[in-house]
Amino acid sequence: MAKMISVKPIEQSKTAVDRLFQFMNIMAWTCLLIGVVACLWDITHFSDTNMTLMVGIGFLIGSVFIYTSGAALHLVSEMLEALDDSSNK
Repeated sequence: MAKMISVKPIEQSKTAVDRLFQFMNIMAWTCLLIGVVACLWDITHFSDTNMTLMVGIGFLIGSVFIYTSGAALHLVSEMLEALDDSSNK
């Protein structure tokens, strides 16, 4: 016969989530800076064949996704913590 066991989900500590949010925030700003520099590198040749411009635009768009993902992770973590605190009262 097989034994059934229950496994508790791993709880993320608030400091780990905050560090991840801070890291993603720094990476988003870094990507934004790289994107701006790459876009301005050869702005005179404004065309879709300009590889540095296309890579720069990619970094700009990527920075928005990174920042949004980090902010969503932070908000979900705070919401789960608030729900956990309210259920423990």
